[in-house]
Amino acid sequence: MERIAILAITKNGIKIAKELKEKFSSWEVFAPYKFSDDDNNVNWYTDSTSTKIVELFKSNDALVCLFSLGAVVRLISPHLKDKKTDPAVIVIDDKAQFVISTLSGHLGGANQLTTNIADQLNAMPIITTAADVNKTIAVDLVGKDFGWEIDDDSNVTKISAFMVNEEKIGVYQNCGRKDWWTGKLPPNVTIYPTINELKNSDSKGYLIVTDQIVDNILLENAVVYRPPSLVVGVGLHWDTTKETIKDGLMSCVTKFKLSEKSIARFVSIKKEKDVVGLVELAKEMSKSIQYFEKEELASISTPNPSNTVQTFEGTPSVSEAAAIKSSEGELVVEKQKFPPNLTIAIGRIQN
Repeated sequence: MERIAILAITKNGIKIAKELKEKFSSWEVFAPYKFSDDDNNVNWYTDSTSTKIVELFKSNDALVCLFSLGAVVRLISPHLKDKKTDPAVIVIDDKAQFVISTLSGHLGGANQLTTNIADQLNAMPIITTAADVNKTIAVDLVGKDFGWEIDDDSNVTKISAFMVNEEKIGVYQNCGRKDWWTGKLPPNVTIYPTINELKNSDSKGYLIVTDQIVDNILLENAVVYRPPSLVVGVGLHWDTTKETIKDGLMSCVTKFKLSEKSIARFVSIKKEKDVVGLVELAKEMSKSIQYFEKEELASISTPNPSNTVQTFEGTPSVSEAAAIKSSEGELVVEKQKFPPNLTIAIGRIQN
């Protein structure tokens, strides 16, 4: 979290807020001007608290309130949107006995922040989300720390209910970090080595970690996670356009039933000048580009080397060699040709 504000409205609350500021120096403290002691570490405001809390709610990633839970709820409730965009809200009582995760416990990070604050204040953290209370898998947080994206969140609430009610949950994973859950799995959760075994199991719900397109039958009761597992190797000319590369890429992911949401980065050969089309597409898709020297690519064994590419680029392979070297894994898509000026190969990152 980059922006965290502390709002205190009593003398004792301000004292606690200053203590938190000492421990978390980047956090901003706000308090009514009538309590000002000229401390420059506090933003003393003259607005009403009901106005200030709305401003802070809309402009911060997290809001720590040092006054009653009921008052906080009444003040922020007209401004709630959804759990994906609302900031984390934490409430601390005037004696710092309890730190309460109030809003956006999972996706907003309020639960973790509550625990961190409670540790610093020697207070009791109050967390009421079912997954945390039951110490089971929080469906909406799986892989979040590793940059995984939920393909479609419409089933998150349903599968979360299955999880906390100890219904049978099947898990299948073919890519991404394996340490997304540490310790022993909950007794109602079973990992299956193949997607077919998952499909034929008696699981009521599914957690599927994959960069592949999933069968619609499974999707009805599944949450699908997309790790950034695919590396797109690109062989191209200096004038290959963004549209040409994009069309070729979409053709590949469609043909081989891969999800573009799992693309981690583009890779190619280092040229005298960056190819504008590739740079533009990477920017449009918010992906990075990794470049290799021709000597690095020439040392990679590939399934489809080309004498023509050797002549023009100084290496027998660009797209396949770049995808293999960057992913340090295997090709899931061998070189696909899009004449006259594009080849694409896709590798899967090994974890």
